[in-house]
Amino acid sequence: MARYRRELRDRWLAVRLGLAGRQHQYGEIVALRRFIAHFAIDCVIDVGANAGQYATMLRRDVKFGGTILSFEPNPVVCAALERAAGKDSNWHVYNIALSDRDGEAEFNIMAADQFSSLNRPDQGLEAIFAERNRVTETVRVPCARLDSLLPDLMPARDARAFLLKMDTQGHDAQVCSGASAVLRHMTGVQTELAVRPLYAGATDYRTMIALLAEAGFVPNAIFANNKGHFPLLVELDGLFVRAELTLGGNVPIV
Repeated sequence: MARYRRELRDRWLAVRLGLAGRQHQYGEIVALRRFIAHFAIDCVIDVGANAGQYATMLRRDVKFGGTILSFEPNPVVCAALERAAGKDSNWHVYNIALSDRDGEAEFNIMAADQFSSLNRPDQGLEAIFAERNRVTETVRVPCARLDSLLPDLMPARDARAFLLKMDTQGHDAQVCSGASAVLRHMTGVQTELAVRPLYAGATDYRTMIALLAEAGFVPNAIFANNKGHFPLLVELDGLFVRAELTLGGNVPIV
């Protein structure tokens, strides 16, 4: 019976997303629903939050009711993020970049703000990316390692199971480097996996998977993040789980 209920719920989700033009998010939402429920995730660290699209999806589609810590360095976009968090007392916003060092950094604001990054755009991009991923302004922003910040963040003090989500436009490996101590407390990690790196110095999908394996994580789900770029496969999103949590026999249907 639980399987039938889940299948009906997922079919209704597919219809609703299709009507809204969001069918590309189906795999991610289904994977997150199951992951968050099975591993009892109660705190999501949302790195590279932009205007709050991911956190809003967690609330609206995944039905996650736990703590969200959203980090966004772009001061203009962060104002929109704070408005999105609004009256949600479990959604906390921080206007700071996460990286592999503490201090300040140059942040590149792109023509399409969701492409903004601590990294510069790569050279020789296809036309569809060259215009969107064009630097229009560079600003100084505070940056910090998650190792430095997380122990002092009051909203995370009582959390038992963390999911670290990174969407930093080519900078995810540096975020992981700055979180080497706290990574062992993460139940899961969600990250960009670049098939066609758009940023100078960005880590490709093979290297990112290897870095997470070295940190003790194995893949749980992979889904394409490819709306509007057909026939190119530019990037994937990967959901990873701490390896020891996969041991212990059959996984129940959630």
